[in-house]
Amino acid sequence: MKDLGPLHHFLGVAVQRSSNTLFLSQRQYILDILARHGMTGCKPCSTPVDTCAKISAAAGPALTDPTAYHSLVGALQYLTFTRPDIAYAVQQVCMYMHDPRDAHLVAAKRILRYLQGTLDFGLAIPRSAPTQLIVYTDADWAGCPDTRRSTSGYAVFLGGSLISWSSKRQPTVSRSSAEAEYRAVANGVAEASWLRQLLQELHHPLVSASLVYCDNVSAVYLSTNPVQHQRTKHVEIDLHFVRERVAIGAVRVLHVPTSQFADVFTKGLPSSVFMDFRSSLNVCPNDAPAARGGGGGG
Repeated sequence: MKDLGPLHHFLGVAVQRSSNTLFLSQRQYILDILARHGMTGCKPCSTPVDTCAKISAAAGPALTDPTAYHSLVGALQYLTFTRPDIAYAVQQVCMYMHDPRDAHLVAAKRILRYLQGTLDFGLAIPRSAPTQLIVYTDADWAGCPDTRRSTSGYAVFLGGSLISWSSKRQPTVSRSSAEAEYRAVANGVAEASWLRQLLQELHHPLVSASLVYCDNVSAVYLSTNPVQHQRTKHVEIDLHFVRERVAIGAVRVLHVPTSQFADVFTKGLPSSVFMDFRSSLNVCPNDAPAARGGGGGG
């Protein structure tokens, strides 16, 4: 075995170190994608997805040759490793890989336009004491125009560092906003449980409970209420799983105001709100200080 020294570059990810921050970026990877798809001189835009209604699976004519679309979306998926700010936009265009349409290609190219304006952005990991795991969860109830399935999202902070995130369509249709939000909470609790176990195996166990924030009061109430109501039996597995983690003291589910970090992973946001949340996720230019967004409720 040979010691190659401090890490500087790995599988397309550039790593830059400073006294108090580790900065991960894929600038050259973005430039390669832009050049490959003829978008090097494109006009930048402020957000990767607009705030209009979500695109339907049957929006516009089908692409005559979907190869370029498949290549572009696959490349964008790899980019989400250091750019959580595009996770939701990429998740949306991924849903139409089987039958891409013109409107879907326009949406994918909008992501490229956003990247053109944020080439120097990356994920900052600030030096901080990893004493607590904080999870922000959200769900966009019945947001899919074709199936009415909801989109779940979560952001996990260890100390001041964003270490895990997700934007994913739920596998079943939720019959209420509380159910959709609770499924998002269950996903966040599962991720927190896995990370707690991993930290324990690395000999850095967490002594305090992980905090899971949700903006739906009913979902927060269900996490501790031992009474099974008829109307909640269809989400019984998620109910038992979360309540069990709460009962043993590993997790606390708390309410957070409606506008919070995980919104970035479930819906299109206005520019000002999006930029504020992006900063809170520690996505910034290399010369900007990390925001340390995991310090409390947003």
